[in-house]
Amino acid sequence: MNEFAPHRARKRFGQNFLHDHGVINRILRGIAPREGQHLVEIGPGQGALTEGLLASGGRLDVVELDHDLHPLLQARFGGNPQFTLHKGDALKFDFRSLAQPGEKLRVVGNLPYNISTPLMFHLLNQADCIADMHFMLQKEVVQRLAAGAGMNHYGRLGIMVQYHCQVEHLFDVGPGAFNPPPKVDSAIVRLTPHAVLPHPADDPKVLELIVREAFNQRRKTMRNTLKGLLDADAIAAEGIDPTLRPEQIDLAGFVRLANRLAREQRDHD
Repeated sequence: MNEFAPHRARKRFGQNFLHDHGVINRILRGIAPREGQHLVEIGPGQGALTEGLLASGGRLDVVELDHDLHPLLQARFGGNPQFTLHKGDALKFDFRSLAQPGEKLRVVGNLPYNISTPLMFHLLNQADCIADMHFMLQKEVVQRLAAGAGMNHYGRLGIMVQYHCQVEHLFDVGPGAFNPPPKVDSAIVRLTPHAVLPHPADDPKVLELIVREAFNQRRKTMRNTLKGLLDADAIAAEGIDPTLRPEQIDLAGFVRLANRLAREQRDHD
């Protein structure tokens, strides 16, 4: 007899538990964990993926906020010396503290939709210790992450994540794979931090500023959205038509604009 009553998904934690074994196995095949690797699972829930990750023979640290799940996870997996449970909020967690010198973490998570974007940026700030990340996200978020210039879902989120990572939209997952079923489709994405940034910004904060300002008024032209930061002549000097709209400018173009603004700020100082 199960000593734990079934855990009810909590709305405040954005919980939707994965239960479809076909989907679970497909995710595990996509991650392809190996013996000797150091895996980190964010929000393991009731352990749907945890079991397969541990079966790979790798070390597994899990970070879970819901204290009601801690005894369930500890009972199921605590006897495995490769398993470590961390009780806390992934948004505040120091992932670098898990990595040994020279070691890279492989991060996995079925992320609650309400924290997925800030959590990805929290991880990207620690990307030096991460080999790759596999996340279950709302399908529309994955489309935004993967979109290129000129595509429907292209915008601030995709540009800033693609600055740091290669993005691969692996496959979609319908609501029926979860309990309770969410009201939206989901998708699996792989994020692989670049070993060398393809378009390095002189100051990433300036790049964030340029991209944020551009997409705050995405229907306006670059000349208008960047008014007060760069004039039309400065935009054109970087090989960008100032009458284009932000969604028509690729990552490399935004980095050139950011580097120009950073230079102008330094010269002004």
